[in-house]
Amino acid sequence: MIEIVYFAWVRERIGLPRERIETTAATVADLVEELRGREERYAAAFSDVSALRVALDQELSEFEAPLSGVREVAFFPPMTGG
Repeated sequence: MIEIVYFAWVRERIGLPRERIETTAATVADLVEELRGREERYAAAFSDVSALRVALDQELSEFEAPLSGVREVAFFPPMTGG
């Protein structure tokens, strides 16, 4: 099982703040493809991954990163300082 956390407009489009799922995805990109195939709301949220950032176990990561041993994946839009 892996915990997926959604922030900001990603959470709004999916309609959930978090969920636990079983996955066979090897990388974050594989997980995104798996999620896109679930329902239209996921396809909408992940339609443009260039507009998203990902963190694995609370550390900023890349979409090509492996999921082996990861307990939590968080998806969020880029943050800006100010």
